[in-house]
Amino acid sequence: MTDELTGRTVVVTGAASGIGFEVARKMRDAGALVYAVDLAAPQEELDDVHHLTADVSSPADVQGFIEMAVRETGALDVVCNNAGVGSSTDVVTCPPDEWDHVFAVNVRGVFLGTKYAIPHMLHRGGTIVNTASAAALVGLPQRAAYCASKGAVVALTRQVAVEYAAHGIRCNCVCPGTVDSPWVERLMAETDDPSATRDALIARQPMGRLGSPAEIAEAIVFLASPASSFMTGSSMVVDGGVVAG
Repeated sequence: MTDELTGRTVVVTGAASGIGFEVARKMRDAGALVYAVDLAAPQEELDDVHHLTADVSSPADVQGFIEMAVRETGALDVVCNNAGVGSSTDVVTCPPDEWDHVFAVNVRGVFLGTKYAIPHMLHRGGTIVNTASAAALVGLPQRAAYCASKGAVVALTRQVAVEYAAHGIRCNCVCPGTVDSPWVERLMAETDDPSATRDALIARQPMGRLGSPAEIAEAIVFLASPASSFMTGSSMVVDGGVVAG
């Protein structure tokens, strides 16, 4: 499967750590020309990967890194709209500014990444993979903005898939469960009892453990590759059984 990505131009957002970092690494290892984008510095500078600093909610920034990838490689084959932020409030306690920030990154970021990628794919095809969440498919307490934003990602994925299928453009999303990532570490650190919080997160996983960034990255690489050539508009659930349970 991975040999089919050799020489492909791939843009990955939210690539400084966690899932996005593993996607960038695996794409690089598969022979792709990778542009790894994030506001934060990468946890590690990957050889043969272009690390870029950008804000996915900024049209100028997104257009800029898409155009850079095309200008430097002559093509755009894959965009992984992975950047995202969380929120631990319900609809009553969520400040409007926090709601807007979650949607700016989680939804606007996917919209902009798709908007500026598609013109470069219209005449040659391409693949877009969005990172949604199991939270788009089930309700989770204290995750109002997050659940709503990831539900929007699933809906936009389906719309784009239908709109551009005739142009050879595929659009799918992955719906991870709780992943052992820097975001989860920050969530636990903000609680009175981080150990108990971690235990609670694990307890809601039928498989009895958190996922790893590498496991989610494998699904994203599959959706980005020709191995998934008959898939578009799909939401691939990789969640340890949360949605099924």
